[in-house]
Amino acid sequence: MQIKIRPPAVAGSFYPADPLQLNQQIDQLLSSTRAGKQQSQPIKALIAPHAGYIYSGPVAAEAYARVRQQADKIQRVILLGPAHRVALRAIAAPSVDFFRTPLGDIPVDKKALSGIEPLPQVVISDLAHQQEHSLEVHLPFLQKVLKPFTLVPLVVGHVPAQQVAEVLQQLWDGEETLIVVSSDLSHFHQYNKANRLDTATTKAILQLSENIPPEQACGAFPVNGLTHLAKQKQLKAELIAQNNSGDTAGDKNRVVGYGAYQFTE
Repeated sequence: MQIKIRPPAVAGSFYPADPLQLNQQIDQLLSSTRAGKQQSQPIKALIAPHAGYIYSGPVAAEAYARVRQQADKIQRVILLGPAHRVALRAIAAPSVDFFRTPLGDIPVDKKALSGIEPLPQVVISDLAHQQEHSLEVHLPFLQKVLKPFTLVPLVVGHVPAQQVAEVLQQLWDGEETLIVVSSDLSHFHQYNKANRLDTATTKAILQLSENIPPEQACGAFPVNGLTHLAKQKQLKAELIAQNNSGDTAGDKNRVVGYGAYQFTE
């Protein structure tokens, strides 16, 4: 049987296509983080941004520097991100065997996907994954901070929080499984307005609200699914870092917001 690989779609635009340059950029981002002290509780889930590394890389690195402390335990990553390219009213799983980045190939956990495939909100769609950057930009970070792991990649369309939570519940497992939800915050507001909006979104996430609108977080559908389940499981949500493109590599007239959050049991 032929092995199917999902090749990188945004290498060379969102992050370097050259493995050496990519390694160096991620090393630099991770070395600039504030992560130092040992986590008192292992991180079960993260929300982290998915823009180009020059924009959102510093915030994403703050999240992944903390996860690196659990590298010995994590064997599988459940990665959910919003659909930017394909209109979708479902949760799309791929049929491929591997996701490729400039740093190598990541095996897809086909057994886990077959377990959620009977759920009515889950569909198989390689088209939904083909050009989608919301999952891809996280993969090189994960490859750098974890030991070899398997991947459950899911593109989430317009799906109620409860249906996303149902999929997460089925995949939850123990410390060997990390959940990562990919989302930026507000888009294209003036710097001060964006800060106000994003601070309100952060407050909603920390309160485990499941009613965050897409205008406040482009990954609102997977975010709301995570917070729905986190409330049921009495997880604690904490802010890791928050800024916007006006703080990193853009002007302050039309910014995109970024936040990183951790969820512990």
